[in-house]
Parts: sequence; structure tokens; C-alpha cells
Amino acid sequence: MLLYILKRLLYVTPVAFGVSVVCFALVHLAPGDPLSAVLPADATQATIDEMRAAYGFDKPLPVQYAIWLWHVLQGDLGTSIATGRPVLGEVARAVVNSLILASVATLIGFTFGTLFGFVAGYHRNSILDRAASALSVFGVSVPHYWLGMVLVIIFSATLGWLPPTGAGPDGSGNWRPDFEHLRYIILPAITMSVIPTGIIARTVRALVADILAQDFVEALRAKGMNEWGVFKHVVRNAAPTALAIMGLQLGYLLGGSILIETVFAWPGTGFLLNAAIFQRDLPLLQGSILVLAMFFVGLNLIVDVMQTALDPRIERA
Repeated sequence: MLLYILKRLLYVTPVAFGVSVVCFALVHLAPGDPLSAVLPADATQATIDEMRAAYGFDKPLPVQYAIWLWHVLQGDLGTSIATGRPVLGEVARAVVNSLILASVATLIGFTFGTLFGFVAGYHRNSILDRAASALSVFGVSVPHYWLGMVLVIIFSATLGWLPPTGAGPDGSGNWRPDFEHLRYIILPAITMSVIPTGIIARTVRALVADILAQDFVEALRAKGMNEWGVFKHVVRNAAPTALAIMGLQLGYLLGGSILIETVFAWPGTGFLLNAAIFQRDLPLLQGSILVLAMFFVGLNLIVDVMQTALDPRIERA
């Protein structure tokens, strides 16, 4: 197992390098001048040249990439053009908030998705199966940002039960696990959990239906095993794929939450990316994208190792 992990780590290295190249290239190939957000309209050419030299924008792109990568390897993601603060600190605070929101949403999605999937798989072609499948299709199809606005209108504007935006009272930028802050995470977490609920439900439903149709299930029942024992065998066989889907959904939610975090003004990476895009803040944009991409690569590695550990049928060579 240790050798397998080392080999997977070796495979991750070129992927990480490719991610850094794509991250750097896409941001720099986008149109617009990043210094336009901080320089006045009547700035002289000397001031513009000085600012470009200060941020290294006067050098060729390959040189800029080499310098940027060297600083990244040392833990320095640069300085935000808009705020003048270190990018690493800005991204670290946002990642923590996004990770909290994505984890809660993934937990909700995994719980209800697994429940709907098992109910539909055990009651194939029944009313329960059709109802669970309909809910799954709704979860995958509905635009989550639209659903978020609808929930805000109902539970915040109309009923006044839950706060519409932010991570805490008085505009707090850091979420804490207490009752007052818990109210702020309910609406965005429910909104974000809809898509993983549908995906996990459809996956688990197909897995359970396929497992129940296999010969070993009939053999277990023929031996006199009760349904609880059969259920545990079904769970054991479905767990590796379900956990892999859950891990991938966590990565997708962490990196693809820009619309939901913007709707709810949640101070996470999506909200930070949105601000960096509109402000044309290249260092902040690069740092945010790189951290999210590397987190996704690392999460894929963890899921791969966990899936192999749980399912001995997977080849480790």
C-alpha cells in the first residue's frame, strides 16, 4: 500500500506542474490591464512603468512564470494589487470559509443522496423509485443560484426566519460553530447541497440495483441470511464508489461555488474570485485558482487511496 501511495504521489507531480502552467497562462492571456484598478486615469507613463516593474509585469511571460513559480514553492503567492495585503492570507481565510460551507453541503448531499439512492434501488420501478428519481433529476437540473435567490425570498425576505447574506452577525468574515453563526450557513449549504444530492442519489441507486441483481446476493439469502446482513454486504460493495463520488463533489463545490457565494455574500473563495475578476487583481486571481486546483488534485489523490484501501478488487500495480 505504501508503494502504491508513493507511485500516486509521483504521478501527481507533473499534474501539479501542468496546473500551475495553465493557471498562470489563462490569467495572463485574459484581456485588460491589471494595474488599471489601482492607477488613476491621469497617471503618467513613468508611474505606470514604475508600477509594472514593481509587480514584475515588465518582464517576458516565461520569466514572470519562473519567478512566480519560485515564490509559490516558497509559500509566497504575491501581494494583492487591490488591497496591498499578502495573497496567501486572503486566500487562506477564504478557503477555510469555503471548506466549511462545502463540507456541510457535501454532508447534507451525501446523507440525503444515499438515502434516496438506497430507497430507489431497493424499490425499483415503484412509486418510491420514481419519486426519488424525480427528486434526483430536479437536484441535478435546477440552477442552484436561482434556487438560492428563491430561498432568500421565502425564508429571509418573506418569513424572516434566516439571514440572507454573510457568514455571521455584524458582517463577520469568519464563521464560527455557534448558534448565531449556524443560522447564516443554513441557506447557502442547502442550496449548494442540491446538486450533489441528485448526483449521489442517481449513482447509489444504480449501484444498489446492480448489486442486488448479482448472484452472491441470492446466495446469501439462500443460506438464510436476514435482510440486515444482506444490506450490510450491499453497503460494503457500494461504499467505495459512493465515497469517491462524495470526494469529487466536495472538490467541485469548493471550486465551483462562485455563484452561490456571490448570491449569499459568503466570504469564501468563490466570493474572492468574483472580486478578483472584476478588480483584475492578477496575483489574487492566480493564487486563488492555484490553491483551489491543488486542493482538487490532493483531494483526488486522497479519494483514490481511500477507494483502493476500501475495495481490494482495485488493482494497485
